[in-house]
Amino acid sequence: MLGSIYVGLSGMNAFSRGLQTISNNVANMNTLGFKTTRASFTDSFNSGGGWLGSASGLAYGQGGTGVRVGAPQIDFKQGELRASTGQLDLAIDGGGFLMLLEGSQTYYTRTGRFVVGDTGYITLSDSERRLAVIGADGKPAALDIDGDRVDPPAASTRIVFSGNISSTATEASVSSINVYDSTGAKQVWQVKLTPVTSATGQWTATVTNQAGKTMGTSTIKFIGGVIDSTSATMTITDAPTGADPLSVVLDFSKGVTSYSSGTVSSLRVDSVDGSAAGALSEVGVDADGKIKLTYDNGETKLLGAVAMVDFRDPDKLKQIGDGLFEYAGSNAPYVTSSGAAGVGKLVSKQLEASNVDLSAEFGELILIQRGFQAASQVVSISNDMIQQLFGVRGQG
Repeated sequence: MLGSIYVGLSGMNAFSRGLQTISNNVANMNTLGFKTTRASFTDSFNSGGGWLGSASGLAYGQGGTGVRVGAPQIDFKQGELRASTGQLDLAIDGGGFLMLLEGSQTYYTRTGRFVVGDTGYITLSDSERRLAVIGADGKPAALDIDGDRVDPPAASTRIVFSGNISSTATEASVSSINVYDSTGAKQVWQVKLTPVTSATGQWTATVTNQAGKTMGTSTIKFIGGVIDSTSATMTITDAPTGADPLSVVLDFSKGVTSYSSGTVSSLRVDSVDGSAAGALSEVGVDADGKIKLTYDNGETKLLGAVAMVDFRDPDKLKQIGDGLFEYAGSNAPYVTSSGAAGVGKLVSKQLEASNVDLSAEFGELILIQRGFQAASQVVSISNDMIQQLFGVRGQG
């Protein structure tokens, strides 16, 4: 009967631990990236020594001694993805984890608010844990963007045009074309085309700058409305003060035509390269999971892809708080990038909510409560039987 009390006590202790697990799940129902844990129970038996079976009086070599609490089991089911405002608020749509580095320690998380720290590294907010990015050598490492805070100026080299120059028009022009030299200084060019009266299908292209200075002229030709390849480009050269010599190709070969459309022409600039120096204005992640830097001069730069991690044995992960996990397994984790086999897609401006299911937790709560009541009843009845035994007095 004393053994029954210990068995009942083991049940009460196990169910108390189960209640603690459920309480923790419910308390973290609004914690970003939290994963539900389930209490596990395992039976306990002794071996040897013998005990008497109540039904037959025979000695058995093994007897039940109650229940033990096993290692908690983590439910890695994805939580709801919720929109946020931070460019570096990251979540994973699908499987996998983000890798965080802090000294010699490595941590893993499903979601988080990241910022560019004072040291130039992308870190988890309010911590020194650095987001791992796949480097040029294919290995994950922390990314320092201090060297990319300024985008150096780039001289313009090519202006590409498209559209139609009406063959019956008296003029066609494109203005406000920004051209940069090697120091980032800007010139504003205008291209004006006028028909050559003595030659059908020929136009004189004149390039001027913001001061009205003629930068260069050339003749372009059309045959049956299609540009003649021998006259489809013109090169403008200049010697800006304090900068490298400037040489810019004006390219009319990419779809410029000359068909009759009255007096209206649709000539336009498709693209022009070159830029002034730019300061870093935004750090984010593009659709392919790569770090994207945006500058105030309109330029962008892509750095390495954010490292994504998959585990062969995710049961070896343990939660350590703050939405982080540590890996205690012996298998090396599989490191790849967003959307690769085995991992989901990295998304920015979203955060993963907790995956706690309140309905399931309340159901488990009822079972835990009933189990505790039953175990306590066993202890109570065993105690009554012992009291009854103490009340037995010998006769004669």
